[in-house]
Amino acid sequence: MIPRDVEPRLLRGFVAVAEELHFTRAAARLYVAQQALSRDVRRLEQTLGAGLFVRTTRAVELTADGERLLPLARKVLGAHEELAAAFGGPRALLVDLNTDGPSSGRTVLERARELAPGCELMARFESGLTHAAREIAAGRLDVSFGYAAGLDAGLRARLAYRPVRYEPLAVLLPEGHPLAAWEDVPLDALAGETVYAGAGNPRTLEWTGLARELFAGRGVALAPPAPVAVGKEEFRRVMAKTRNPVLVTVDFLDMPGCVKKPLVGPVPLSPLAMVWRKGFTHPGLDALAEAAAGLAAERGWLETPPGSWLPAALTPASDRG
Repeated sequence: MIPRDVEPRLLRGFVAVAEELHFTRAAARLYVAQQALSRDVRRLEQTLGAGLFVRTTRAVELTADGERLLPLARKVLGAHEELAAAFGGPRALLVDLNTDGPSSGRTVLERARELAPGCELMARFESGLTHAAREIAAGRLDVSFGYAAGLDAGLRARLAYRPVRYEPLAVLLPEGHPLAAWEDVPLDALAGETVYAGAGNPRTLEWTGLARELFAGRGVALAPPAPVAVGKEEFRRVMAKTRNPVLVTVDFLDMPGCVKKPLVGPVPLSPLAMVWRKGFTHPGLDALAEAAAGLAAERGWLETPPGSWLPAALTPASDRG
């Protein structure tokens, strides 16, 4: 018998597990209990009369029926979203800000909320454009900000992006570091230092690549992979332990036990872009684009100081959406 009344919630749970291949991560992504998600998957299997996953103590894998269902489930869920949008108004726009602190992305978001008070623009924090861009391409996130030109070309081809700001870079130093008393830090003064720039973190490959290009030939080493510190206290503890300078933007939030100094000689800039999925439309996306353009014009965000440094691969100067 062909099932005619499969609930979208069951398909949504199935797709999450199929993409994560991990029930705990899938449950966290859907903000549900793991036990509830497991029940939904079993119910879907019973409804369809087919096993969708092979579960072992070490792994979760799709069966042949699961592989067959996945593109169909995505198609059904996409149609369900279109129906909801057509008759219920646009859903909330999920905007990744990378960090729960001050940033150019947050400034753009706050301006967009003023421009479109009727839209729900929901902030999330994915920490790293490489990870966020994959979420956008998969339809699990709508917008993010970061160094778009540093993304893998295949992933970037699935995205649209527009420039927002050339962000000046800075270095975060532990208190007591010899450079901490300087007003600003020339790049040449970092020679011999080991600077942390997210090496080994698969979520921030674009940032590590930018740092590698910036420090090439300057005698600056990239710090080896380290556990990602979440929260101010963990960041402070790791900084006190390693005492490695950290490459950040000038807007990076203040951290206890650290001082932030702008880099000069030349002033290095990171091309920040707004990124979304090609073909995606939403009134909140329009508000974000308008906000970014207005702020760039008002604050000179897309101007480059004479003699500043930019990476070789620049985000195009016009919208590629």
